[in-house]
Amino acid sequence: MTDRTLLAALSKFRGHAELPVSQFTKAQQFVLDRFAGQTRALLRKAQGRGGVYQVLQQEILAAHLNALSPGGSADLGGLPARARHIANARNSKSAAHRHDKYNLLFKACSAQVSWKETQAATLLPLSDHTRDFGVAALSITPSDHWQTDQDLWLVENQALFDRTDWLPTATKGSIAYYGGQLNGVLLAWMATRERAPRVILFPDYDGVGFANYTRLHQLLGERCTFWLMPDWREKLAVYGNRQLWQDTRAELERVQPQLPSSLNELLEQMAIQGLALEQESVWLD
Repeated sequence: MTDRTLLAALSKFRGHAELPVSQFTKAQQFVLDRFAGQTRALLRKAQGRGGVYQVLQQEILAAHLNALSPGGSADLGGLPARARHIANARNSKSAAHRHDKYNLLFKACSAQVSWKETQAATLLPLSDHTRDFGVAALSITPSDHWQTDQDLWLVENQALFDRTDWLPTATKGSIAYYGGQLNGVLLAWMATRERAPRVILFPDYDGVGFANYTRLHQLLGERCTFWLMPDWREKLAVYGNRQLWQDTRAELERVQPQLPSSLNELLEQMAIQGLALEQESVWLD
């Protein structure tokens, strides 16, 4: 965090020999004062009711700035965000980023399931791909026009995606695997236009799962439903996980006021028993 703070502070001096102290946060002032004491490249002096930082040795400041941000002055506009972050701060996670596309891994739950790109008049026969290859992948972006006329299920854990005999009888549509957290591009993609008549989320019954449902429900409203597995009350009592409940309780309490009343009984029982329930319990009698 110190290097990141120093980088943000030193970057402001590009093209400037002097800057008001007020342009820097308290944390930045702290690292600049330490930097000035160690290198003598900066001087902090009083001016009026405030103060200024004056550059005394531009070459030393430039050398430190280049060490912290080796690609800081390059034109990196055409590169992926994580590559730009590495160039600018030696860390792909040094700033918020979101990929432009998301690779949706999904398959058909029944026969005659297809997706259409209505603007490009492109058809993806998902049932055929599932039969021949097991799964299909679609590179999606919020601006595309991919849609289906059947339900879309979303599952958090791969086992539920690999083996779908837990699905309700006569289920028709597609099932997609999202791996723990709903990706921001995936959410934006679903919010841009109606991708499926109904989106059904089946997550772990814990704080993370409910937080994901909250994000989805806020975007899709009643077109999004939370699936309750059969006999969930008995499964919670027998197979519920106390450690998972404790680890994700704070997240659940944060989003609980935003959850629909249809989940009240599940939430009450989880709180009373102090238990969360993992998806794979759906197979257990």
